[in-house]
Amino acid sequence: MNGPGSSPRHAYSANAAHRQLPFAVRLDWGLAGALTVAPGADIAMVVDVLSFTTCVSVALDRGIEVFPYRWQDTSAEDFAAHHQAQLAGPRSGGGLSLSPASLRSAGLPERVVLPSPNGSELCHALAGEVPLVAAVCLRNAAATADWVSANLPEDAVVALVAAGERWPDGTLRPAVEDQIGAGAFIAGLAAAGKGGYEAGDGRHGYAPEAVAAMAVYESAEPRLREMLQQCSSGRELSGAGYAGDVDIAAELDQSDSVAILRDGAFRPL
Repeated sequence: MNGPGSSPRHAYSANAAHRQLPFAVRLDWGLAGALTVAPGADIAMVVDVLSFTTCVSVALDRGIEVFPYRWQDTSAEDFAAHHQAQLAGPRSGGGLSLSPASLRSAGLPERVVLPSPNGSELCHALAGEVPLVAAVCLRNAAATADWVSANLPEDAVVALVAAGERWPDGTLRPAVEDQIGAGAFIAGLAAAGKGGYEAGDGRHGYAPEAVAAMAVYESAEPRLREMLQQCSSGRELSGAGYAGDVDIAAELDQSDSVAILRDGAFRPL
């Protein structure tokens, strides 16, 4: 296991306090947060409920492999051709896209390259930083928590990254749906008894950031679909004609597909 004092290769923050080192289950936001709390962890859980990680769960349910890729990278077409995969286009194109509903269409390929400005970018960036990267959403939160509890050692360090969205100037916009999704996964860990220990190296339990996300989820869960529909991101998608994508994202624990990045792709386990 990675010790709490191990030096990350690309830690974003020079302040050790930001790395949440005393805690086994950590949480932060966006790329800067990811590169602060994930290095030295055993697994990073990327949460992008609307919509990248929801897309991954829907695809895996259908046996489709998903390759994350950098957003608006001109090499994406060549990358897709090299892997004999179909490159997802914009939602407005009407075909395969960053729309969970499009991944339920008939006649889809076995492999898909799915760029996105948040979740996919994070998965791509974290692949070289941690041993394992997982895509978590509300649909597979419980299944993924069970997998982590069953397959990782008791002293494993879990770093959650809430992807968030972007303001027009490109800066991070924290998005409540990702805090809810992260909280659903953390609640699953707690139910399985993971993270409530005192390890020999001094790590213990959940960081306050993780505890807060679990509390947000527990508050939202009784009216989860409404919360997703009425949050800023949900209203934005619905206003653009993609209310069905929000409904799919609200399918709590309806998927058993655990999305672990292996050799550059999420594949059904």
